[in-house]
Amino acid sequence: MPLHQAIGNYSKMATIRLPLAALIFTHMAAMASAASLVTFTFGDSLTEVGNNNYLQYSLARADYPWYGVDFPGQKATGRFTNGRTIGDIISAKLGIPSPAPYLSVTNNADALIKGVNYASGGAGILNDTGLYFIQRLTFDDQINYFEKTKETIRAKIGEEAVNKLCNGSLFFVGIGSNDYVNNYLQPFLADGQQYTYDEFMDLLISTLKQQFMRLYQLGARKLIFHGLGPLGCIPSQRVKSKTGRCLKQVNNWVLEFNSKVQRFITTLNGNLPSAQFMFADTYPLVLDLINNPTAYGFKISNTSCCNVDTSIGGLCLPNSKLCSNRRDFVFWDAFHPSDAANEVLADKFFSTLFSAPPSIAPTPH
Repeated sequence: MPLHQAIGNYSKMATIRLPLAALIFTHMAAMASAASLVTFTFGDSLTEVGNNNYLQYSLARADYPWYGVDFPGQKATGRFTNGRTIGDIISAKLGIPSPAPYLSVTNNADALIKGVNYASGGAGILNDTGLYFIQRLTFDDQINYFEKTKETIRAKIGEEAVNKLCNGSLFFVGIGSNDYVNNYLQPFLADGQQYTYDEFMDLLISTLKQQFMRLYQLGARKLIFHGLGPLGCIPSQRVKSKTGRCLKQVNNWVLEFNSKVQRFITTLNGNLPSAQFMFADTYPLVLDLINNPTAYGFKISNTSCCNVDTSIGGLCLPNSKLCSNRRDFVFWDAFHPSDAANEVLADKFFSTLFSAPPSIAPTPH
């Protein structure tokens, strides 16, 4: 459940004629008189808003103190931070409610038609990622639930209308970090022993590509994939370094993953009619926030506000001790950014999305 896609610059593919900002504004203008912009969110703990609360045996949960201590009402909602997620903040900027967790509205067509959030803490691209959390919604599970969502909405508004809804909706996908942090980088799990790194990378990319194809077949046309951030710099990984520094090898793997995803998105846009899939390069902004926290109003970025035990998971347990000023810390626990960091990252993403020229994802070195 790591920091992986706090959002930065996005990359416009060569085959896409409309920049994302124009796409969103055009879509919002067309729908303004009738309904709100509809978004469907897929991902892991960075974007979860409470699905795992409904999984009785899940160990990947954030429905207890001190999670939510700075959320409206000071209530733990299942968000893996002390307050809002980046998605919450982006939704507010778009003028729409933050989509509800899917498992809270599974058969409610009136709620589903407004968009929902399928994200689940511990989820990965691969179905065996996060197995030790017992229960979580893998990316495949989330896509299956989107298919059910479409069926439920179809029963209410009909085939043509549901297809139009899906084609016009925005799909946000942020996933892949757990495939490293809670899979390949764990020495006691099978994937790290079964595959060479190149084999594992190929498996990730080929699986993700097929998952994107399936979303397209289900009606997704406008999709943003948030690339991974510098996983080697999150607190759960830094403790593995004798000097507490970022793990360079992990970061290089992330850069390679991001580069490969960007390339296959370009290919999909060229091969799939009307596809407008985009890669949001999260890496540079997150790395800058970690390397230069004072430039953003923070003091500490190498450890977390909540004094967590990384040997037993790195989450902020009810008996954990909190820092005195939560706004001083980039990280809330060993994996996730604080509410204050999410606000900075969301603001940067939003302003970049609507004003700055596109950038190309850096390559490993």
